[in-house]
Amino acid sequence: MDDTARQAHYWNTAGATKTFTHPLHGEWLAGLSHDSRILDYGCGYGRVTAELSDLGFTRVRGVDPSPALIARGRASRPDLDFAVVESPPAVDRPAAGIDVVVLFAVLTCVPDDQAQRALVAELRRVLAPDGLIYVSDLLLQSDRRNQRRYAAHAERGGGPYGVFETDDGAVCRHHDIAWLRSLFADFEPVDERRIDVATMNGRPARGVQMLARRR
Repeated sequence: MDDTARQAHYWNTAGATKTFTHPLHGEWLAGLSHDSRILDYGCGYGRVTAELSDLGFTRVRGVDPSPALIARGRASRPDLDFAVVESPPAVDRPAAGIDVVVLFAVLTCVPDDQAQRALVAELRRVLAPDGLIYVSDLLLQSDRRNQRRYAAHAERGGGPYGVFETDDGAVCRHHDIAWLRSLFADFEPVDERRIDVATMNGRPARGVQMLARRR
C-alpha cells in the first residue's frame, strides 16, 4: 500500500472515529454577511461546518476526502451540505466562487510540501477577490516526545522536519510558523493568534490560527 492509499485507509477507519477540537474564533467572521459562500475544506465529520451554520451562515458546504467522515457528518447533521472530495485537492467549484475558506487541522494531515502548496493554490483559485481564508493548524512542539518522533521520521527519509507517525498509523505534520506563513505569501495577512488545543488523540498541543485575504 503506497502512502496515499495508507492515508486514505486511515481516514476511513481509525481516523473516522476521532474528535477534533480546534476552536472557531467567531469574532474573525463577525462582520461577514450570513449569506457568504463558505467552504469548510477537510471538514471531517462537520463539527466546524455545524458551528458556522449555528452562527447563522446559510451557505456553508463541508467537503472532505474521507467518505467515512462525510457519512458521519451527514448522520449527525442531515440538514447540512456535505460532499466528498473525489480527487484531492480539486474542489468542484468554479474559480472565484467562494467568499470564505475554512481550513482547520488539514495541513497537519498533508505532510508533503508540494501537496500543501497544491492545496493552497486550489483554495486560492476558488476564492473570490478579497475572499478570506481561515487556517487553524499545529506548530512544531518543543516536548521531548514530539522531538523524538520528528527526528525518527526524518532519519527514515520521511520528508520535512516535523513529520511523524502516530501510534495508530496516521502520518501527520507539525509546522514551523515561517513555513505556514510562506504557504500563504500570495494572500494579505489579516490576523494571527496562538492557541492551545488537544490533538485528535487527546494530547495538549500548541497551534496557530491565521486569517488572510486573497489579493
